[in-house]
Amino acid sequence: MKILYLDYNGVLHDGMVIRNRKRGMYISTPERSFFEWMPILEELLEPYPDVKIVLSTSWIRALGFDATRQELSEALRSRVVGSTFHHPKLLQSEFDIMPRGMQIWNDVELRKPDNWCAIDDDAFGWPIWCRDKLIETKGHLGLSDPEVQDALRAKLAAL
Repeated sequence: MKILYLDYNGVLHDGMVIRNRKRGMYISTPERSFFEWMPILEELLEPYPDVKIVLSTSWIRALGFDATRQELSEALRSRVVGSTFHHPKLLQSEFDIMPRGMQIWNDVELRKPDNWCAIDDDAFGWPIWCRDKLIETKGHLGLSDPEVQDALRAKLAAL
């Protein structure tokens, strides 16, 4: 199996997402909308029908797996095989304090994919032994950044 670990905030839309009890989730950056860069990911993945997606977004903890998966287009939703949060050997409290890179690495150890990469705007705490698997985005640009698109294109071709 070939896996793309996918974050939402700072990848598929601007990273300035705020969750408020009364207002719900919203992007604080003016003129931005949720999932505005999703069509870019669809296009980049189109030549690779065998690449599956594991959700590594914090949305899982806020909304649950099903609701988080439903936010994606059908083309992406059909590729989703799970999330990093559903790790049977981790306590929720351990998961919450673990850096994103370690959450993903734990999932890699569990799933044992043939190959994988991750796209995320959070590079803090990534294990050195798999840092080359991360495509780091700038939170305000995400997948709209041509350099990130080129990097993802290259990683997908290498999978």
